[in-house]
Amino acid sequence: MPGTIIEQARRRAGLTQLELSERAATSRPTLSAYESGRKSPTLDTAERILRVAGFEIAIDRVPEFRRVKSGRGRPFYVADALWRLPIEQALARTELPLSVNWSEPGRTYDLADRRQRARCYEAVLREGMPRDIVRYVDGALLVDLWSDLVLPRQIRSEWDVTLATR
Repeated sequence: MPGTIIEQARRRAGLTQLELSERAATSRPTLSAYESGRKSPTLDTAERILRVAGFEIAIDRVPEFRRVKSGRGRPFYVADALWRLPIEQALARTELPLSVNWSEPGRTYDLADRRQRARCYEAVLREGMPRDIVRYVDGALLVDLWSDLVLPRQIRSEWDVTLATR
């Protein structure tokens, strides 16, 4: 979805700029400037605008990844914390990039299906870079699937530390 978070919230709420500006006690030209990036709202102003659109600002910890070399010399990555994805992304139909899913190029995974999500997570945790892991793996759903995932022992033991600190 293009635009700033204010524009995204307004569109998802089904509001016009005029409707949102009136509800938020902000002029329409000012709201337009916020959405286009010509002007930056204060945090208080952004919170007020988002609140009247039915949204709130939240902070989430951004996980840091460390590179671990497997016994076979191939690297894999482990996060120091779990994260959440937007529900639409966490349960989407997706095709992994060739760099992650080289053994089954073009395969589509339905992440709403538990079994397919497990196969996807296995591929991403074995082959993915940090950008792939945070794009396709949801922390809560990873916890739910953890005991069912088929992973090399070293990957499992490294990720066990992250899952234990959730």
